[in-house]
Amino acid sequence: MNTLTRLFCIGTLALASGCVHGPAGDDSTYQGLGGQGGIKKIVDTFVPLIMADARIKESFKDTDLKNLSMRLEEQFCALSGGPCKYKGKDMKEIHDGLNITNAQFNALAEDLQAAMDKHGVAPAVQNKLVARLAPMQKEIVTK
Repeated sequence: MNTLTRLFCIGTLALASGCVHGPAGDDSTYQGLGGQGGIKKIVDTFVPLIMADARIKESFKDTDLKNLSMRLEEQFCALSGGPCKYKGKDMKEIHDGLNITNAQFNALAEDLQAAMDKHGVAPAVQNKLVARLAPMQKEIVTK
């Protein structure tokens, strides 16, 4: 199964089951990502990947990369069942007017998967994080 098909299936399953944040008190995804240190490593790999990705780098050209990294760490930590709280703006507000396409959303997801692969995150853990991120697509994709 290719990456896009896998992401679509996971996202569809997440939407159908309402599995956005996972069970309360379940930090197995957080632990599988390597905790806060592992998430930081993933984000430190992920941000340069998106900045080098010709499919999406223009969307980030005026972005404060330090703030982006911090917010991604918070978001991944919170969504994976970790002790963090996401302090950024909601996805709809952040992406308003950017005309993000499904192809761009999928490119970003592929880059995240590549970053997790690089750090040895198990496919099952990757799938859980992606499933928790997938419902955001409806707030991010506007074109």
